[in-house]
Amino acid sequence: MTEPAPVAPADGTGTTHDEVGWRRLPGRMLLVGPATALLRLAPALVVLVLFGAGSGNSTQVWIAGAAVVVAVAVGVVRWRTTRYRITDERVELHSGLLNRQRRSVPRDRIRTVDLTAPLLHRLVGLSVVKVGSGQSGSDAGLDLDAVTTDEAERLRRELLARPAPARGPAAVAGGTGADRARVEGDGADGNGADGDAAGRNGTVGPADPVEPAGEELDRIHWSSLRFAPLTVSSLAAIGALAGAGWNVLNETGLDPRSLPGADTVAGELSAAPVWATVLVAVGLLLLVMVAGSIVLFVERWWDYRLSREPDGTLRVRRGLLTKRSLSVSEQRLRGVTVSEPLLVRALGGGAQAGALTVGLAGEDSDSGGGALGPPVRRAHAHAVAATAARATGPVTDGPLRAHPARARTRRLVRAVGPALVPVAALGALAWFDAAVWPVVVGPMVVGATLVLLAVPLALDRYRALGHRLDERYLVARHGSLLRTTTALRRDGVIGWRVRQSLFQRRAGVLTLEATTAAGGGAVQVLDLDPADAVALMAAVTPDAVAPFRV
Repeated sequence: MTEPAPVAPADGTGTTHDEVGWRRLPGRMLLVGPATALLRLAPALVVLVLFGAGSGNSTQVWIAGAAVVVAVAVGVVRWRTTRYRITDERVELHSGLLNRQRRSVPRDRIRTVDLTAPLLHRLVGLSVVKVGSGQSGSDAGLDLDAVTTDEAERLRRELLARPAPARGPAAVAGGTGADRARVEGDGADGNGADGDAAGRNGTVGPADPVEPAGEELDRIHWSSLRFAPLTVSSLAAIGALAGAGWNVLNETGLDPRSLPGADTVAGELSAAPVWATVLVAVGLLLLVMVAGSIVLFVERWWDYRLSREPDGTLRVRRGLLTKRSLSVSEQRLRGVTVSEPLLVRALGGGAQAGALTVGLAGEDSDSGGGALGPPVRRAHAHAVAATAARATGPVTDGPLRAHPARARTRRLVRAVGPALVPVAALGALAWFDAAVWPVVVGPMVVGATLVLLAVPLALDRYRALGHRLDERYLVARHGSLLRTTTALRRDGVIGWRVRQSLFQRRAGVLTLEATTAAGGGAVQVLDLDPADAVALMAAVTPDAVAPFRV
């Protein structure tokens, strides 16, 4: 039996339709991939080479050389086996040789497009494109690591482009002058059908116009540097870097005590009083943490700009060594947030604005998260949130409706109770056995101090509670260590969840959650009076809650 001859495609190119439109990563990726892998292995490779050369054992040197060859080979295989294409319906990515992966994201589910350009990528003109869908599983999103910078910008515009209106003489003639101008503009700005088709075929004609500049909403204010040492993320990053540096010193066998002048410093500290030694150590630690946090803040928010692009997206650009660009479609924007960490709020009077967007978490992350900018003055953060929401007045600022006094009692009990239990237990132990009194006096003092600190913390948590319902937004605020004010659009509420614990039932309050497809999935209104909760639900979604009202 003879096999049937393959059927040639209708276009006469000799290529099957499944292969049409596929593109490979640029050849410059052969430089970036192996170099990135070798940088990650650099500490281990340095240790192998130094110890191998110093001990006369060439085996470790050969191992290091083999690691370099493997890194280069993996980069070549990855470049050869990775391809992607963009169709009218989906974005597809195929990669892998032994472990083949097929990723596909529907274009109508794309929520964000994040452009990241680490230093090595920037040196060769490449960027990483991260397509986010806000879903899980096979439709979670995909990463194109990496494409040229021009191609990344074109992909950002194409993937976040709003649906083009109907074209044709009838549509144009039937619309207003503004509609006709918009139709004609969509056909020529590279976001319409012609522009999309040209982009998908990988061709850019000479008549392609330059992308118009977006409306700048905010830029970096270096007075915000004072907030750098007050953010927990910066302090945690300093700790992680210090731990990594200490591990490198241990791996290389270097002893800090062998440094010039180390013996003199150690002798001076040993001769000084204990309190002076502790004071010097704490001062040096604080100095390192403050300087490191400022350096990280500058690297993270250098050249920060928030703009509203002509394609209907909010775009955040930032970064010194690693350039980052996060674009969020305004069609997916469901509200805004303003976060006030305790140290930033109490010592600097600052806050940070964020976006409540479908498919985008509300916390800042490596890719930007939902943050619209760095920590700034509180009034400026509220202004940025209002501008991003296209509001004419304050959205996250302004008076809120206070919650019942029973909520204050709950916060006092929850804060003081856990701190009071060990103090009472130690006091009872000392009462029945006087011999243990000298042992428990220290822990009792610490516990009593915690009780005294818990009271103002609980009162501050109660003062933070509040909510407001206006014509467009449901505004809720809560928290003390991290005070968060969230303004959720009323049309962004897709349901309600009412929770009431045993202690809440005894206190006569409840927690109302307005569920939404954005951010963490719900906006909480804590310790609300049941009558206020019913009125709030009825005002926002009267048809949905009418069958449940008595």
